[in-house]
Amino acid sequence: MNDALTTSLQPLLAEARKRMTQDMAQLRVEYEARPHTATVLKGRAALVDREITQLWMTCRMPAEAAVVAVGGYGRGELFPASDVDLLILLPDPPDEAMQARLASLVGGLWDIGLEVGHSVRTVDECLIAAADDITVQTSLLEARLLTGSAILFAELASRYREALDVRTFFKAKLLEQEQRYARFNDTPYALEPNCKESPGGLRDLQMLGWIARAAGLGRSWRDLARRRLITGSEAGELRNVERFLQHLRIRLHYLTGRAEDRLLFDHQEKIARVLDICLLYTS
Repeated sequence: MNDALTTSLQPLLAEARKRMTQDMAQLRVEYEARPHTATVLKGRAALVDREITQLWMTCRMPAEAAVVAVGGYGRGELFPASDVDLLILLPDPPDEAMQARLASLVGGLWDIGLEVGHSVRTVDECLIAAADDITVQTSLLEARLLTGSAILFAELASRYREALDVRTFFKAKLLEQEQRYARFNDTPYALEPNCKESPGGLRDLQMLGWIARAAGLGRSWRDLARRRLITGSEAGELRNVERFLQHLRIRLHYLTGRAEDRLLFDHQEKIARVLDICLLYTS
């Protein structure tokens, strides 16, 4: 069945790949004309949502299963060359027939040009993995249902929230941050910084968001300001810094044609010139 399904998908996959290429090129044109981060980040996420949903239906995946966006993709943000992180949620472990169907689905996603990082788990397996690995626990914090069983996804969301210990989560994220800082020599002043992982980069802002979300304090800087955890001015400053780093990462991906997050010497003058234009805009 897998071979027959894969063969039948080929014309559709070729069409989808062409469509994705054209639509991604259009997003870049729009971004270059008026640089708003949402044009790329939300725009690409929406395009990928469309193709995954279409392929899921074409593969006739079971109604009791679900496909879920996790990590940054779950947040509804995809940089130009970012991986697409997916959770394929099943009510029971897959049998041989289901494994074949899953292979066609995942292979099809790669064929249309998506670099997919995926896991296939039941709800129980998700909770076990989250308890053992802070990275999995964090990615599920921002899980978003794409298509499939809303009931199964609701079960995951409910049981995940019940199992989440905010104090333990905070301590684990703090340790993770300390280890990450050590890899970058504990300085935000590197000559070739990583705009995502270096101290002071996007990851630090994301960490604040994860902890706030885990604690039920909100999902945006504005939410934190409403709760008077930060001032309105601080919320604005955080958003401006976040926006600048997002522009920087977008430009690096476009400049290099890959998921390059390091501001290497070879890129710095080109990026500086183009950011002078980007900084004229506020979003």
